[in-house]
Amino acid sequence: MEISLACYQSISLDKIQNSFRFPSSIHEVFRTKPLFSDYCFRFNRRKCGNPCDTIKCFSLEQGLQPRRPKPKPSRNTDSDLKETEETHVKRPSVGICSQIEKLAFCNRYREALELFEILELEGGFDVGLSTYDALVSACIGLGSVRAVKRVFSYMISNGFEPDQYMSNRVLLMHVKCGMMIDARSLFDEMPERNLVSWNTIIAGLVDVGDYFEAFRLFLLMWEEFSDFGSRTIATMIRASAGLELISVGRQLHSAAVKFGVGEDIFVSCALIDMYSKCGSIEDAQWAFDEMPEKTTVGWNSIIAGYALHGYSEEALSMFYEMRDSGVKMDHFTFSMIIRISSRLASVEYAKQVHAGLIRHGFGLDIVANTALVDFYSKWGRVEDAKHVFDRMPCKNTISWNALIAGYGNHGWGAEAVELFEQMLREKRRPNHVTFLAVLSACSHSRLFERGWEIFQSMSRDHKIKPRAMHYACMIELLGQEGLLDEAFALIRGAPFEPTANMWAALLTASRVNVNLELGKYAAEKLYGMEPEKLSNYVVLLNIYHQSGKLKEAAGVLQTLRRKGLRMLPVCSWIEVNKQSHVFLSGDKSHVQTNEIYEKVDSLVHEISKHGYVPKEKTLLPDVDEQEQRILLYHSEKLAVAFGLINTMKGSPLQIVQNHRICNDCHNAIKLIALVTRREIVVRDASRFHHFKDGSCSCGDYW
Repeated sequence: MEISLACYQSISLDKIQNSFRFPSSIHEVFRTKPLFSDYCFRFNRRKCGNPCDTIKCFSLEQGLQPRRPKPKPSRNTDSDLKETEETHVKRPSVGICSQIEKLAFCNRYREALELFEILELEGGFDVGLSTYDALVSACIGLGSVRAVKRVFSYMISNGFEPDQYMSNRVLLMHVKCGMMIDARSLFDEMPERNLVSWNTIIAGLVDVGDYFEAFRLFLLMWEEFSDFGSRTIATMIRASAGLELISVGRQLHSAAVKFGVGEDIFVSCALIDMYSKCGSIEDAQWAFDEMPEKTTVGWNSIIAGYALHGYSEEALSMFYEMRDSGVKMDHFTFSMIIRISSRLASVEYAKQVHAGLIRHGFGLDIVANTALVDFYSKWGRVEDAKHVFDRMPCKNTISWNALIAGYGNHGWGAEAVELFEQMLREKRRPNHVTFLAVLSACSHSRLFERGWEIFQSMSRDHKIKPRAMHYACMIELLGQEGLLDEAFALIRGAPFEPTANMWAALLTASRVNVNLELGKYAAEKLYGMEPEKLSNYVVLLNIYHQSGKLKEAAGVLQTLRRKGLRMLPVCSWIEVNKQSHVFLSGDKSHVQTNEIYEKVDSLVHEISKHGYVPKEKTLLPDVDEQEQRILLYHSEKLAVAFGLINTMKGSPLQIVQNHRICNDCHNAIKLIALVTRREIVVRDASRFHHFKDGSCSCGDYW
């Protein structure tokens, strides 16, 4: 889509203001609630002698005061006390203040605030604007709410009278540290506001996702100022992206062109992001093409836009263009490409990106390396993931979570639990994702007792309330042990309404343990929550088949046909020599079809000697009836046969499948791994299956 710039040149400012209309949803908010009804604004307020005297900040309301030593008893007369007080009201503090400013200038913020503690304890020092400015920088640099409260409280108690610049800095300090309630109070009480004041509070509202309030203030700002810069426009374009309102974004785009900031780098990058998030990748591409100078942020924005819409190949192509253009790539670029490689299931691409990461000096970057740990974990390269993790000089909670989840997904439950315990020993604070990862690991590896201990420790030791996802893991663990009554009791005793995932876990446990009554009950609950989800019906259908309830099974089939629910074909693929090869069940389109089918027949003959017998008809949530008719030539078996033909003897195979692996293929591949002495990894829609020496990492429960 192309937008001609000529069409904007004839638009007057009045026309732009008059045409700036919001969708009905925003108008509805404006009509039902008076503008700024929650706040007390005084725009025409006279200047106060001391603006800080009128500020009522939340931190002060809580009674926070500078720390001072308790006064010692004294026998001095009242006149002596008065004389002493007068001589110590404004003591010079050139040395301390100078040191604070130097430390802040060198980004040694923590030390600057430690030195500031001397001023707090002694009190009565004459502190100038430049020192307060340095302390504000330290608070912003550390993002410390406590530090903000300390510094601001000292300003108030010391009678500091800020000018316009310093008022804006104090406002920015509160915004940057996430103290939006206090920031809004400060903004409301400012005797004068300039563009910096408005931009600061509006950007803060956008950052915390309060887009409607940001637009309200923007419209008031527009009435007060006839002109504003690119920063304001870029911020409001971000707000329209947050609301996913492309019509508002287009109006802001036209305003940017009229004000002469349409080609501003910040505006261009905001437009790319907005159009991408609003679903118009064509407009995003146009905005990128029109950039006079394509910056790193611009390239990252358009690559992220393509990735957001699932255009992974196009995103990768843009990455290569970026590389060839000579623009500097940053850690965000590499992090995105790692995730795109994960979506494309390409270990080869990931290796190239890993090499580029090191080559461009980001080999120790925490964000990019965490993405690498996540990628290698997801695609069966757990040793590589561990290697990257061990080399990281700094690790955050997300880094630990990625490796714990990787261990768990591959059936390395004991290793996942050990890593979790190491995390605790190193005083790292786990979050709810950490517990989900380690509980899933216990579930995948059937570590019931350890999983139950960790589940109980969540609220007891770490003050984290278990969520529905944690309950679902525990229900699966109980199901593996055949403790269906306990699993049902856990659902009934949950402190919230049971979710679909919890009932689905109970339904699966009922199928594995062939408990018809409990399975029917769980299925009925699921039908009410997810009436169009096919897997729920098919699991119940399997329960009926296994229990010999053919009449009830026929009833479920009729329901499926009436609702028009049917599965998409099962698809498996394998990457060999940097090229992906895709197979459908019974597929005969591959150029090596004859060799592949001969190999499958040979493998079936060989594993039959080890007890393989094709399973009788059994439906799984992802396998339709047509799949059963071509049981011996399921897509998994074709992909494995192709891999065995085209790779070196003894090398591992990795298969990816878009559905769950069926029972027959699961048993067959276990024996194929045994007779060929190969390790075969299958990533299905449920988990990883590591087949080696005739066994699977899932323990045959999936």
